[in-house]
Amino acid sequence: METITLPYWVFIVLVVFSAILLLDRILLPSMRWYLKRRVNRVIDEINTRLDIEIRPIQVTRRQALIDQLVFDEKVIDAIRHYADEHNMPHEIAQQKARKYAAEIVPAFNAYIYFRTGYWLAKKLARLLYRVRVGFYDNNKISESNTNASIVFVMNHRSNMDYVLVSFLVAEKTALSYAVGEWARIWPLQTLIRAMGAYFVRRNSANALYRKVLERYVNMSTRAGVCQAVFPEGGLTRDGSLREPRLGFLDYMLRDYHPHSDRDIIFIPVGINYDRVIEDRSLIRRLAKASEKRSTWFVIKTTVTFIFKTALLTRKNRWLRFGYASVNFGEPVSVKQYCEDHRIDFSVLHKEERFRHVTSLAKSVMRHIATIIPVLPVALVSEVLVKNGSEWKSELDIKAQCAKRITQLKTMGAPINISSSAVESVLGTAMSALIGRGLVEEKDNLYRMNAAEFDIMNYYANSIIHWKSSHDEPAVEQ
Repeated sequence: METITLPYWVFIVLVVFSAILLLDRILLPSMRWYLKRRVNRVIDEINTRLDIEIRPIQVTRRQALIDQLVFDEKVIDAIRHYADEHNMPHEIAQQKARKYAAEIVPAFNAYIYFRTGYWLAKKLARLLYRVRVGFYDNNKISESNTNASIVFVMNHRSNMDYVLVSFLVAEKTALSYAVGEWARIWPLQTLIRAMGAYFVRRNSANALYRKVLERYVNMSTRAGVCQAVFPEGGLTRDGSLREPRLGFLDYMLRDYHPHSDRDIIFIPVGINYDRVIEDRSLIRRLAKASEKRSTWFVIKTTVTFIFKTALLTRKNRWLRFGYASVNFGEPVSVKQYCEDHRIDFSVLHKEERFRHVTSLAKSVMRHIATIIPVLPVALVSEVLVKNGSEWKSELDIKAQCAKRITQLKTMGAPINISSSAVESVLGTAMSALIGRGLVEEKDNLYRMNAAEFDIMNYYANSIIHWKSSHDEPAVEQ
């Protein structure tokens, strides 16, 4: 028997390759099988208690969805037009389309969504706010057609909206959001994809990208994926509702066949906060001449904010951030809308289709406006803004707020402050505003800090759509 001598480097290479083969052929398949089994067990368990089950498309392999999107008939046409317009080979344009599809398509993981994401959302929401839910006991989600595509349509006040609504409807369904490019940072983007969200380039003028995005939204809607949409297109900067942007709603409706497709049900959602965490940065964007903050400044400010918040006791944190309130409104059926107006979106010309999409979007926005919660800080801010530089006693301010509450209740505004709790709730709101330096105090008299007018007006604007009269709201009921 002969002895074969090998150099150490050859031996090390052989060992490494053997380990890779062992990992690839035995360990990784076993691990994938184990994880897949756990995920399937979670899906089976969750589907038994969800009102709207996880759709098959959400558990389809991501690569299969990307391929389906790239080879969609309308995407192929867009690829051909894009290649001709930019004088490039068809293969290069197709690669771009595949890149866009990979950027958009999520990687939903039920285990991460319901075991990790739900827990984090619940803890974070309750850590920062006293969470209130309205119109929820009407059980409108449960009563809706469970085979329909449910779309939660909501106003956009804070990036906490994603967290808050996901937590509140987690016992009903799993939501898919469109998230801006701000979240495309590692490792956040991996977690967001696993939560079923998809990334969107805001205001992109690239026709090929827009077509890929359109077809994904259409594909997921037709498959019945529950989605959450912000028709305003972005965060409100002055606190009031913005005009709806029609992009996503049009993507959902332009190929909708009311006689054969599953129904699309829009559920209006109204959100409001006693304190919006990013209020100052939103107000700052209103001033076009303001300098852009450096990345270091943003990181430093964020870390400082988190550290100070963590040091607060639970009671003081509630006093500082107050209520976060969400109201769910009456569902709006697209199929019913088509029957009432005798239309079929899929056969309408662009101008007529946009006219109907606009009409439907504004109708939903009116629903949202009428269910946005009226919170204590908004009430106090509105009164102080109206009084301007006048010094008022706390009793006078509370009396004006109480009068306003009576007005709002008469008009049917969604306000959940009982008569017995008015004084204490308004006192807490006053304390929060004083603590932030938004309200000045002198000799037991109070007035708005003139230098903080924009912030105070921001909160007052959250209920600006209700007129200061005894007869009717500023929005159509």
